[in-house]
Amino acid sequence: MLILVSTAVKTAADFGSHNEMSLPHSLTFANFKAAWQVGQFGVSFINSGLITLVKVPLGVLLAALLSYSLAKLRIHLRGTITFVMLLGLTVPIFIAVVPIFTMLRHVGLIDNIWGLLPPYLAFGLPFEVLILTSFFRRIPQEVIEAARIDGSSELRIFFRIVLPLSLPVLVTVAILDAVATWNELIIALVLLSSPGHRTAPLSLLNFQGQFTTNFPALAAGILIALLPILIGYGLLQRWIVTGLTAGAVKG
Repeated sequence: MLILVSTAVKTAADFGSHNEMSLPHSLTFANFKAAWQVGQFGVSFINSGLITLVKVPLGVLLAALLSYSLAKLRIHLRGTITFVMLLGLTVPIFIAVVPIFTMLRHVGLIDNIWGLLPPYLAFGLPFEVLILTSFFRRIPQEVIEAARIDGSSELRIFFRIVLPLSLPVLVTVAILDAVATWNELIIALVLLSSPGHRTAPLSLLNFQGQFTTNFPALAAGILIALLPILIGYGLLQRWIVTGLTAGAVKG
């Protein structure tokens, strides 16, 4: 991070004539203005924000529903479903790029920001289910059974009892999912081509020329792209620690 900040406030001449590890000999903030214009971050921030605001709540809800079923309900093939979810953690995203592109091309979602939603949901579910299932199993079964005796449906139990008790871990999963969604590059690079549809990580490709790269402007662009995540992560890190440790031990 220190090297990134140091490079972002250097002039191109300073960066080229001195070691990249050296401190800047003259400070300039013009790289940030140039990076915002070259990277077209005004458009890419809107695209990344839209897909993140839709994907994260939807993904967490789907993961919570599946995790509750695996942890508290007697369903057929529960072991198989759990195995498939865990198997999803081992699948490299690179081997799925061609099938994803082929399927989305058939439904007309290539070069469409919403075409990112299905693969983002699919690749986000395994980790979310792993965390939420572990937490839901710690919820006392007596609470669930008491609600069933009172005549509550499973959906009512889920929304009125389980979700309020699981707020710390739900916030944790949402934060981690938002970070992963905002920073995702490979799928977006394959599916999106128009400049107006690019996400924040794709905007950084604008700094790569055919023969050279403007590294000070690129460093400034990286800082701009990271700024929303750094702010959110810094403000909500307490929730992350609380949620990840909430179901770790039985106290």
